[in-house]
Amino acid sequence: MVASQALRTGRDMWFAFKDLCLSWSLVALTTCVSVLILVFLYLLQVYHQRKRTTRIRGPQSPSWLFGFAKTVNSAAIITELYEHWAREYGPVYKVPHVLGLSRVVLWDPKAISHFFARDTWLYNQTPFNKAAIRTTVGRGMLWADGENHKRQRKALNPAFSAAAIRSLMSVIHDIAHKAMTALDGEIESNQRTHCAVIDARQWMNHISLDSVGIAALSHDFGAVHGNDSDVIHILNAFSSSSSVSYNLVTLAQNFPSILKLPLPRIQFSQKLNLIVGKICQEMVSRMRKEKETGGDEQGDRSCLGWLLKAEESVESVGLTPQEVLDEAKILLLAGFETTAVTMTWVYIELARNPDIQTKLRDECLEFGPTPSYDDLTHKLLYLDAVVNEVLRLHAAAKEIERVATQEDVIPLSEPLRTAAGNFTENVCIPKGTVVVIPLAALNCSVSMWGPDAKTFKPSRWLEKDSGTHGAREALQGYRHVMTFGDGARMCLGRLFALTEIKAVLFALVRNFVFEMADGPGVPIVESLGTVPRPRVVGSAEAGSVPLRVRRYEV
Repeated sequence: MVASQALRTGRDMWFAFKDLCLSWSLVALTTCVSVLILVFLYLLQVYHQRKRTTRIRGPQSPSWLFGFAKTVNSAAIITELYEHWAREYGPVYKVPHVLGLSRVVLWDPKAISHFFARDTWLYNQTPFNKAAIRTTVGRGMLWADGENHKRQRKALNPAFSAAAIRSLMSVIHDIAHKAMTALDGEIESNQRTHCAVIDARQWMNHISLDSVGIAALSHDFGAVHGNDSDVIHILNAFSSSSSVSYNLVTLAQNFPSILKLPLPRIQFSQKLNLIVGKICQEMVSRMRKEKETGGDEQGDRSCLGWLLKAEESVESVGLTPQEVLDEAKILLLAGFETTAVTMTWVYIELARNPDIQTKLRDECLEFGPTPSYDDLTHKLLYLDAVVNEVLRLHAAAKEIERVATQEDVIPLSEPLRTAAGNFTENVCIPKGTVVVIPLAALNCSVSMWGPDAKTFKPSRWLEKDSGTHGAREALQGYRHVMTFGDGARMCLGRLFALTEIKAVLFALVRNFVFEMADGPGVPIVESLGTVPRPRVVGSAEAGSVPLRVRRYEV
């Protein structure tokens, strides 16, 4: 009986085990079928995506590891290459980049307008750029995309309106006067030669820092008068990087986690964030206290004053305290760096072109002592032409890149021949494509600006249609120049920058003559950096732009 019971128990266990195995088999079979279906659907999606994606042409890669990534950072070379590639491969083409991947370059005006209309929405900052921006200046407007970017920019718009700039004219003229007085002091200390040799880069750094400091933060750094500043030191150091560090940062465009390594360039970014953050925090705290005790009119007119108003807003446009601090850092750094570089190029071009400098001086002397905002904008035509031409030839940002967050069909103004030999009137790109707008190359394009596109020629802004205007008028932006970008991310501070550059130039060119210390033909190159800076080759001090300055005498 015991044996019979054991037999029945064993049989029951066997059937239970068999049922369990069958159940597992069904689960495994169901899982395998599900996985196969998902794989099939994925492959089908990839197939259809590849079939929709336009096969565009482009140059062969010189290196699987870096592609043209290093070449892109040589402004003189890449400006020529971008236009050469557009002629050879059409107005949209691909350029090999890091680790065998490619970037799509837009040269077609209609395609570029389409891109800018969707910037921050369909096209976002690349993961590398977002990580780099966050490390340097936090999660402010430069970092944000979509609704977040729209909200932050809306909070800052009033600070950069024409009315706001008009209210800051006394500040801007005061900076110009301080620069004029300081240059006079330099010349006075050299009574034997009646002239002074200055480093234009350093002087423009000082002028730009003082100007943006007062206008943005209601704080005078006193740089023009020789006060020392940690910001100047750290920004100058940040402009340069070692080749090893640069190579790793180039690779980080595909592997943003590299930015977490203790690289010299990354450590500079972090130090920059700390120093500028500390300064901005002090300014924010000071202005909050002043507002609590009645405030001051100048502080309310500054950009920081507008930021604090946005912080107090109960509307959806309001900013958090951390966003106020991050926006202040962006205003200081972006306003300082880009304007200083542009002003340096202004005096380089005037020193290399004495006839143009004389013509500009004559216009400024005939006009009167203190132009208003409207005078600088509408009446001093040759001054406007000189500044526009510098902005065209020497864009502070050489190119911008974004990643497509979804598949997009980009329209073209002319048919494009594909890699398959067919012609198409639009280009379909898949999600994840990195798209590049070559700002500096477009500004110097022969097809858009004529055969003298690479020549410094302010008179082009005073001439009638030279025959190439129609080719570039499809480009929007400022005066069809790409220097300030376009769309949702178009440079917010462009009116302030233009007014500052013109006001300082008006004051200085009336009173001084600028010459290249080493002769007008001395070669000038651009150093690698976040914003490439000009430097004279072979100058005694590395990275400097020595100018000889003397008083203008009638």
